[in-house]
Amino acid sequence: MSHASRAIDYETRPVNLRVRDMPTQLRPREEFERVGAENVSDAVLLALILRTGTKGVNVVEVSQRLLSTFGSLTALAKASVKDIQRVDSIGPVKAQMIKAAMELAQRLTRESVGESPMVTTPEQATAVLRERARLLRKEVFWALMLDAKNRLIGEPRKISEGTLTSSLVHPRELFAEAVESRCASIILAHNHPSGDPTPSSEDVKVTKQLIAAGEVMGIKVLDHIVIGHRKHHNATDFLSLRETGLVKFG
Repeated sequence: MSHASRAIDYETRPVNLRVRDMPTQLRPREEFERVGAENVSDAVLLALILRTGTKGVNVVEVSQRLLSTFGSLTALAKASVKDIQRVDSIGPVKAQMIKAAMELAQRLTRESVGESPMVTTPEQATAVLRERARLLRKEVFWALMLDAKNRLIGEPRKISEGTLTSSLVHPRELFAEAVESRCASIILAHNHPSGDPTPSSEDVKVTKQLIAAGEVMGIKVLDHIVIGHRKHHNATDFLSLRETGLVKFG
């Protein structure tokens, strides 16, 4: 049975009614119990998190307003508590509840990667950073420090923030972190907030400089991952400079 046939579209629900006055099958809790968490709409899940509406506006309508205002869960997750409060019927407590739920989702994803995961492919490197990168509005440059068995040493290190340039990402800062962590090799990564992971000429230039510096330091630079967003015209949400052949790695 398809998702659409199991769950009820929120746009078809009666508005301007208290939830308790709705037909039983249209109430968020009853629908959740009937079809399960994985089959209800985003609006139902938001309604269950918020629990109550406000005077004259039931929780169904409040949830729908949130989704309409931000357009997607990703955009809602990026929003600050103040941004969320600007939506009618959302006060500070409800805004905090939403932000807390979004943060838990991100932490769960990071936890599922593991404390010291093996990182041997571009897909695995992207998995470590995807949730961090997905909500960013600026470019951030990270380094994944790996031991001799290609296991991640600690958290990804944020080296710089802002549009990637050779002046912004200096070998001195990167390899100071690498020496401190006593790593054997490094995977570079940064995000493109536009969603398009296609590398720029500056991305290629910076990568070549850092590879050369790594050879002097005796620390291998294994790859540089550019992380974007999943869109219909992108086969994946990331790109490996090693796999493109644009840069020669050691």
